[in-house]
Amino acid sequence: MDIVIKLSQFLLSLSLLIILHELGHFIPAKLFKTRVEKFYLFFDVKYSLFKKKIGETEYGIGWLPLGGYVKISGMIDESMDKEQMALPPQPWEFRTKPAWQRLIIMLGGVTVNFILAFIIYIGMAFAYGDTYIANADLKDGVAIENPAMLKAGFKTGDKIISIDGKAVENFDSDMNMNVIMAKHVLIERNGQQQTITMPTDFVDQLSKTEKGLLVGIRMPFVVGKVTEESENTALKPKDLVVSLNGQKIKYFDEAKAILESNKGKSIPAVVLRDLKETPITVKVSNAGKLGVAVGGLGMDSLEKLGYYKVSKKEYGFFESIPVGLQKGKDQLVGYGKQLKMIFNPETKAYKQVGGFAAIYNIFPSSWSWEVFWSITALLSIMLGVMNLLPIPALDGGHVMFLLYEIISGKKPSDKFLENAQMVGFVLLISLLLFANGNDIYKAIVGK
Repeated sequence: MDIVIKLSQFLLSLSLLIILHELGHFIPAKLFKTRVEKFYLFFDVKYSLFKKKIGETEYGIGWLPLGGYVKISGMIDESMDKEQMALPPQPWEFRTKPAWQRLIIMLGGVTVNFILAFIIYIGMAFAYGDTYIANADLKDGVAIENPAMLKAGFKTGDKIISIDGKAVENFDSDMNMNVIMAKHVLIERNGQQQTITMPTDFVDQLSKTEKGLLVGIRMPFVVGKVTEESENTALKPKDLVVSLNGQKIKYFDEAKAILESNKGKSIPAVVLRDLKETPITVKVSNAGKLGVAVGGLGMDSLEKLGYYKVSKKEYGFFESIPVGLQKGKDQLVGYGKQLKMIFNPETKAYKQVGGFAAIYNIFPSSWSWEVFWSITALLSIMLGVMNLLPIPALDGGHVMFLLYEIISGKKPSDKFLENAQMVGFVLLISLLLFANGNDIYKAIVGK
């Protein structure tokens, strides 16, 4: 069932983005009286799953889910229709239109991608608002579990003061990505401030470590499930462990240290059960475990127990507009920084470039419209930026040649454009093979 939910979200998001992107080309083409021969979701190599011709355009769904396309008459594109290009130019063809009209048609797809992302962020601000914990309320610092973070110099209990000189006001969903992209992080430890310089190849280091929390809030020790082989039958699901061996504990990370020092022993414990403190005795295994699966608490429960003050800011319709625009801008700038890291060999971030499997794995195994729209907005920005890269066969390649034509007044020859398209197509296929090859490699080695 989990696979079905993830796949459904993946296909729905991908289909929505492809259709709207291609619609961005289709609408201005029609406005400028340019014939559109095909409008396809996915590629129809050899055959299509569905097709229907309405007017001069054939609409359809292909079987190969690697994207989609609109075939515009008189345009040198991935179809490489040389026969059509050999015929005399016709008034309804792309090649006969003024350069500024062709530029608008080519920019239509990425324009829609960016507009869609900003609309989604505005809608999310209006529908969900912002939920966060004020950084000042993290009195006991943050939780650090990932080995790469520990190696970089972070410790559980650190308070993150600023990232690259920008003060951290709230702990929210962007914290982890901000740390990953950072060059310097100012922390406070035991009342003293110090700056941690992030390793240049930090992204590569992350990929080589076991998955663990980068930066999270410190959580209490809640019993999720008592395993069948556990000797600690006195423990019950939802018990909150508040004392071990006479030492009060507030967080799970504090419990781990006590258990580690009492391996193989029976020790007294106190749990909070139905809001009442209940004393029990627990047996610590030789591995320093209690034989339980650790559970979690929602933000509401954490707030009721006095761990954190959770803030939620709601926005009216007009208030949500600047909030959504700022969110979209931040994501756009953030993705630009990610691309910069990928193209910098020193970071080795190119090793983490993923294909369709990586995108699929972003989606959660349970359905959440909030998460779905958040991921879709980010993917829309990614699609827009990637399509603007000056690679022939991408929108950015066409834009590059059109800008040259507008500035110089000279139009590149059809033969040159055909050769450039072929080079771009080979480069694009190589990038796809590299990205999806990374996915396959990670699946094999398990990282």
